[in-house]
Amino acid sequence: MRSIGEMARAGGLGVSALRFYDRAGVLVPAWVDPVSGYRWYGPGQLEEVRLLARLRRAGMPLADIRLVLAGWAGADGDLVRGLLQAHLRRLERGLADAHSEFSTLRAILDHREHPMTAPRTTLTRLSVPAPELAAALDAVRFAAGTDAELPMLGGILFDVEGEELHLVATDRYRMAVARARTTGHAGSGTQVVVPLPLADAMRALLTGEGAARLTVDGDRVTLETDDRQTSGRSLGHEFPDYRRLIQLPAGRRAHVDTAAFREALETGPIRAGETREQDGEPVDLSVLRVTEQGAVLVCDDGDDDRNDVVVNRDFLLHALTAGARDGLILELGAPTAPLAIRRPDDEGVFSLLMPVRLED
Repeated sequence: MRSIGEMARAGGLGVSALRFYDRAGVLVPAWVDPVSGYRWYGPGQLEEVRLLARLRRAGMPLADIRLVLAGWAGADGDLVRGLLQAHLRRLERGLADAHSEFSTLRAILDHREHPMTAPRTTLTRLSVPAPELAAALDAVRFAAGTDAELPMLGGILFDVEGEELHLVATDRYRMAVARARTTGHAGSGTQVVVPLPLADAMRALLTGEGAARLTVDGDRVTLETDDRQTSGRSLGHEFPDYRRLIQLPAGRRAHVDTAAFREALETGPIRAGETREQDGEPVDLSVLRVTEQGAVLVCDDGDDDRNDVVVNRDFLLHALTAGARDGLILELGAPTAPLAIRRPDDEGVFSLLMPVRLED
């Protein structure tokens, strides 16, 4: 017999998903403890759980899943094959419809927007303290994207407005924002997406205490220090409107000791599983809960609460490192809202982490 947590890990489904399928009568455990209510599964049910996980990843409706499992248990191969084929045809029709809709949307976007290859004609020059720019790059670099299908995310946005330079990076699942003071810029706002190799070369120059000089000339970006410089072309893509993305409702705030919280994450319970929301890759998940006393707990697997927030553990550890403070503020909203990691001394430097939605 396997406990619900053991069955979840072995079968590739979340504990909450197994509870849901039990309540729906799709996959009922072999035995339920009448005192504790804890679910136990028989050895023969592992194959059914794995089958159920595959059907869910394929997006099969619950009603069809129930019939497939019944046919599977009864060795009714014709029924199972018929249901699989019917679902595959639905997927193919849906994909064809999606292709048509996206083609229309792309045409509308091409009509509305300026060509992405239009050359920049503005010249922007400014100075920024080298330590501040170095710290800003360190604070956002971890969140930059690497997906070749989304090249606009494969860099760091340099957003110059007034006397501040904002640096922003995102890979869809997380976003980091930092800022540095500037002098010498009196023109209109300027945005440029610096590709990651150039951003890394810039960071390597920022070893002194003096000022660094940033120049944006057309699509050319140059950073100079006292005796060195690096230069390259910006990415020819528009960056998402990050200001819209960081407008979040206030959540529950908790101050954490960074080292202690990191240890709790690294040694505490994890929930292993596969999530379609994060490119279908297996990830280790941590379940977070804010207590009434304002502490953040890393919860045990199976100890669910409707206000718990589930996150990619490695992503959260990266954000703690980039926070670069002994203490940080975690702001948790609804389970579907981004988790914010903020510096207590400068809330203009922060990162957002999208929660993971468990199967339900």
